[in-house]
This record gives sequence, structure tokens and C-alpha cells, in this order.
Amino acid sequence: MTIWRNSIVAITIAAALSACALPRGAALQSEITKQANDQQALFAVYPVVNTLLPRYAKWPATGGVPHYSWIGKQSAPIGRVILAGDQVKIAVWDSDENSLLTAREQKVAQLQTISVSTNGSVFVPYVGSVRIGGTTDSAAREKVQDALLAVSPSAQVQLSSTAGNRHSVSLVSGVNSPGSFPIEERDMTVLTALSLGGGAKDQFENPQIRLLRGNTTYAISLNKLLQSPALDTTIRSGDKIVVAEDESYFLALGATGKEELITFPKEHVSALDAVTLMGGVSDSRGNPEGILILREYSSKAVRDDGVAGPSKSRVVFTMDLTAADGLFSAGKFTVNPKDLVYVTESPITSARTIIGLIGSGVGIANQVN
Repeated sequence: MTIWRNSIVAITIAAALSACALPRGAALQSEITKQANDQQALFAVYPVVNTLLPRYAKWPATGGVPHYSWIGKQSAPIGRVILAGDQVKIAVWDSDENSLLTAREQKVAQLQTISVSTNGSVFVPYVGSVRIGGTTDSAAREKVQDALLAVSPSAQVQLSSTAGNRHSVSLVSGVNSPGSFPIEERDMTVLTALSLGGGAKDQFENPQIRLLRGNTTYAISLNKLLQSPALDTTIRSGDKIVVAEDESYFLALGATGKEELITFPKEHVSALDAVTLMGGVSDSRGNPEGILILREYSSKAVRDDGVAGPSKSRVVFTMDLTAADGLFSAGKFTVNPKDLVYVTESPITSARTIIGLIGSGVGIANQVN
């Protein structure tokens, strides 16, 4: 009788379980894709395999993250030119006893620090305005000295300039010491400017450099800039630099180590990278044959043939990480910003749950007996 009672309990539990959904942390792949073959389905399913990777690569980008261009390094002469707002110091050496600039026992006249006017000129006593804007310190010295020859043929001039506000670059945010820094050399680059601000803050996973020049914004990742010296752009007066976190991210859900929003740690993230960043597939629950990437395309990208674009705007890409082709293809398949990377539940987990509950039920029946 005990055996029959236990059998009845087991059958009753199995029947009850078949009538309701088991508690679990993720869906089965079959549950998500079961309507894919219906003509009225709102999504399409595509496998991530080597033969289809070239097709997927030509499909439009998704995610809505703005893409900016970048400009390479431009050659510039060493030194800098004088601009409006710069401060100029002029010293005049004159040995003439009847000099208008120096006293009898004085050999040098140190003029007051002069600010370069908006038209690039400075005022020199007994001479008037001398235009030195756009010239180097040495060229400006010659201009001032030539202008003084009319009143003091023996005069010799020393001239030095200090960069003003207009001759500077602003590190707006994302650096350890933001502020405005003078451009001392015409060949000053973005990385040099960042070093003046103490470098990018450590809080960023994948820091992005944004260069604001006039009405145009340029952007590049800091890692790419460090790896390619030819991209270290030359700074211009008035440039603004912002260091910000990468706006690209994907969502991680399902039977995985992490269920959260994950920022791209580099410019391009593959599906295999994404699974690793998620903490891998759960050993006890996850289905390595059922890795899904859910992506939504613009309606304008939809194509009937599914070649130049997906056949539906909502797409589910499927990956099998138990096969060699699936692993290699996942390493080449690019995750787009705002993709949902989903690790489905293994069917074995449900079976284990049922067996465990049946075993518990049988144990309860034995206790009743």
C-alpha cells in the first residue's frame, strides 16, 4: 500500500506542476521564440553563424548613440603667436645720452606690461601703436625695435609675451583639475592638454574625449587616442575639452552572473565579450545553447528579403555556445548599444525542480504513513 500511496502522491504532484509555471529566474528559449514561425509574428529570429555574419554587418546601426567624427594631428610650428588679450613685456636698452626712454644713468627702460588690443596692437611711447598680433615673440621684437629707430637709433628691444584668455584651452569636466590653461606652443595636443588637467578621472569605464571647436563637436575614446599617436589632435585657441563616460551600454538579463545595465568597456563589444562581462552563463541554471540578443531596428531598415535589413523591426539573434562555429561567430558578432543580452534557462533545471519536488512529496507521504 505504501508504494501505491507514494506513486499516487508523485503523480498528483507531477500533474499539479504541469498545470502551472515553475518558479525560475529566466525563460526557456522555446518560450521566447515559440511564435517566430507565425505569419503574424512581430519579430524575426536569426542565428549567429559564420555564413550570416557579413549580412548582419551591413544592417543599419541601432541604439541611438550619437556618432562623432575626429580629426588627426596637424603639423604646427614650434612656438606660438601673439593674440589679442596676451600680455607683453617690453624692455628697451639705449646707450644714447639724450635718449627719450632712459635717464642719464639708466641703460634700460622697463615698460609697463601691455595687453594686446583686439586689433593686435600695443602702444609704445614716442612711437604709437605697433601691430604685433599673429607674430611670434621674435618677430614682434623686431617690429617694435624698427618702430623705435625713428626716435632712438641705438635702441635695442627685449620682448616676451604671456598667453591671455583667448590663447587658451578649457578643460571643462571629467578631469581631475578642470580649468583654463594657456597654449604655450602651437603644436600643443589633446593629450598634452589633458595632462595639464591632471588626466581623466578614474571613475569612467570607457572615457570618451569630446573636443568642442566652434559649433562642431568631435569625439574619440581615450583608449583609441592613446593607442594611435597620429590621432592626437593639435589644439587651437578657444577649444574646449570634455571627458565623459561612453553612452553605449547593453542590458544583461537571465541565467547569468549579473543582471544589470553594463557600460561598454571599449569601443566595440562582441557577443562573447558581453557574456563574459555578464559574469558568464550560470552553471546551475543557464543554457549555453540558448543565448539571445534582442534588438529593435528602425521601421525604415526592414526589408522583405531579410538581406539588406531584417524582415521585422524586432529581431532575436540566437547563439549556441556549445558549438565551435557558435563560439567563433559570437566573438565576431558586434553588440549594439541598448541591446538586450539574455541567457535562457536550461530545460534540465525544470526537470530537476520537478524531481526534487516529487522527492519531497514522497518523503511527506512516508512521514504520514
